[in-house]
Amino acid sequence: MNTTGRDGAKAYEVVLQHIEAGILDATYRAGDRLPPERDLAAQLGVSRAAVREAMRVLQAQGLITATTGRGGGTHITPSRRDALAHILRLHLAVTGAEFSELTETRIALERASAAAAARAATPERIAPLRELVAAMAAAASVDAFTVIDTEFHVAIARCGQSDLIGDLTVAIRRALATPIRDAQVRMDDWPGFRTRLIAEHTAILDAIAAGDADRAVTEMNAHIRTSYTVLAASHRR
Repeated sequence: MNTTGRDGAKAYEVVLQHIEAGILDATYRAGDRLPPERDLAAQLGVSRAAVREAMRVLQAQGLITATTGRGGGTHITPSRRDALAHILRLHLAVTGAEFSELTETRIALERASAAAAARAATPERIAPLRELVAAMAAAASVDAFTVIDTEFHVAIARCGQSDLIGDLTVAIRRALATPIRDAQVRMDDWPGFRTRLIAEHTAILDAIAAGDADRAVTEMNAHIRTSYTVLAASHRR
């Protein structure tokens, strides 16, 4: 069994390097199916066990998915946001990043996102934002509301034509999903908090629709900071 590869690397690391290089040079794109295990082993001069070990590592990182049955196989993760969210959750678990630290990161991202959306706003681009604010008003449960809340912030990034900011927004929101939900469930007055969030989202939407980037940034900054204050206090209870 071949346990080492080029430059003395462990065999599974040779496979990892090959897949990662393929992703970086676009040989493998999101959703692409990877070659069968036996083909990769023969191509790279390693054992099939080494290929399987590498695939387990990549799957744990959220970079690939494996399915069985017709059309099954090993594929590059079809959504960049899924891989980002998975890796970010693992990173947070290891580093113990604080809720406040993530909030500051989110503010930096979403201030830029709101400004870009205001500069790029057209009736067609802001239509999804209007629909999501209306959906928030109709959502009665914490779970339904928080899903729409996340979609609203991602839609702002899409309006500003920044897929990467949208994907990072999803990743951070998923990393915060459990503490945010738990904090809202513990609140004495979640309906009141929900009403305030709808008003804040409406103010952000109005600024974006008006093409006022400075006001959109101000409204976004105030929204995230005030929400964090309430959520953090509830989370500590």
